[in-house]
Amino acid sequence: MSDSTVLDFGEREFQARPELNSHLAWESFIALAKHPNRVLVIDRTLQRRAMKSGFLLALSWMLSRRLRSWTDRKRVGILFPPGIAGTIANLAVVLAGKVPVNLNFTLGRASSAACLRRAEIDCILSTERMQVKIPDFPWAQADVIDLVEELKDLPKAKTLALLVAIRAMPAKLLAKLLKVPAVGGDAEAGLLFTSGSSGEPKGVVLTHRNILGNCLQIDASGLLPVGEKIIANLPIFHSFGFTVTLWYPLLRGCTTVTVPSPLEFKKVAEAVEAESATILIGTPTFLKPYIRHVAPEKLKSLKYAITGAEKTPAGFADLWQETFDCLYFEGYGLTETSPVVSINLPHTPSGFDYPESATDGSKPGSVGRLMPGHAARILNPDTMQPLAVTEVGLLLLKGPNIFGGYLNDPERTAEVMDGEWFITGDLARFDEEGYLFIEGRLSRFSKIAGEMVPHGTIEQALVEAFDLLDAETPMFAIGARPDAAKGEALVLLAVMDVELTDVRAKLSAAGYSNLWIPKLIKRVEAIPTLATGKLDLRAIQALSEAE
Repeated sequence: MSDSTVLDFGEREFQARPELNSHLAWESFIALAKHPNRVLVIDRTLQRRAMKSGFLLALSWMLSRRLRSWTDRKRVGILFPPGIAGTIANLAVVLAGKVPVNLNFTLGRASSAACLRRAEIDCILSTERMQVKIPDFPWAQADVIDLVEELKDLPKAKTLALLVAIRAMPAKLLAKLLKVPAVGGDAEAGLLFTSGSSGEPKGVVLTHRNILGNCLQIDASGLLPVGEKIIANLPIFHSFGFTVTLWYPLLRGCTTVTVPSPLEFKKVAEAVEAESATILIGTPTFLKPYIRHVAPEKLKSLKYAITGAEKTPAGFADLWQETFDCLYFEGYGLTETSPVVSINLPHTPSGFDYPESATDGSKPGSVGRLMPGHAARILNPDTMQPLAVTEVGLLLLKGPNIFGGYLNDPERTAEVMDGEWFITGDLARFDEEGYLFIEGRLSRFSKIAGEMVPHGTIEQALVEAFDLLDAETPMFAIGARPDAAKGEALVLLAVMDVELTDVRAKLSAAGYSNLWIPKLIKRVEAIPTLATGKLDLRAIQALSEAE
């Protein structure tokens, strides 16, 4: 690949695909009705329950008719872990022509209440059990509909008659007779609130084009073909859980094996073994405990593990593959990109102009190549002028999966959009074969004496230097505080007792300059993290600046 300022993998052609103007309700209805006897969800929340596509569709459609009487507002709140109930709730809301808002109950009462107000939600689909389990959520702010009870009350005769029609009639004819919404395009299809790792939670508006586009991109990559069994344990309020383990299976027919939480790795391992699951998805943080606590034979059915959301520690991918004889593929995405942007693959997708590569579809240390239908630019973060895509700079993206903007927040939307291009906030580069390397968040760099110093690189260097690769929780985090002489000074938050002289010696021995060496160490009980496993950047910065 020669240096240029734009890297394009069929973005314009992909944007013109007519399927992107469709509606999630229409596309999922057709997909489910065409294969009514396919097992779609295996729910292992409390006890094993399996549900076929036809029955799930019938229940969701019947529920959608009731839903219209519960609220006349555009958006409906949903609070469920991954499972049959969460799948039915989301599908029913979309079939009703409304927008599902899967609520992040880990944000805390005040932030959750703010999300409800911003989204103008007066109706939440959940259960009494969830209300007991999460008492700190602001339940009183909206009417709570117990989905389990509502499903019990559905008229059995009508539900059965619909199921018979689903099995007997052509899918498109039945969808037309039932007046399933068919045109979505740029209309809002889902609302997700960011975790707030580097700021207040923002409402990310995803359109039908966004979600359908990202599912088409995943499909074109060949990553998740029909017949795979995917472990779905990421929260539905997480963008990967929303698109990849909820809507993609509904649209493409993969079976999901649901487990309530990625933290319950023993239950996940049991589910993999019992159901012969083939694909495991999670962050490196969530996968680390498997190395020490899970017998390799329990995961023998896995073809590969897919990771993202945080950088894979050096050596971990090799360790995973050696331990479980299972391929490890790192990817990259953001909530604003619906979310999948790039991923390492077992092969190179056909039909797109990818550069030749000696490693075919993957390269260690990278987050893979862009999914089909993307275009990318690299800009100088100081001048915002174009750079060659092989230089390190600010990553901008364009594609059908790029979000529709932040809810009722034009100022913050304008901050991340440059015309049709989305400003990711990540510093990155491409190599000559088109593989993407993420150097870190722009917000996770300190400018010291004019040099950009990446916090994540220092953290990883210290993990390696102190031989902490197998630590199950973060042991170090780098923050910064103002410094009159050099602009900023690095602060090391450490869970273990370490001396500054030792840190300085190890980083110097590893070849890092004095600018990259922390000036202060603060001992903490634990490194702040979010429910997704990512570092809580706001909390880290607050600790770094505190006296």
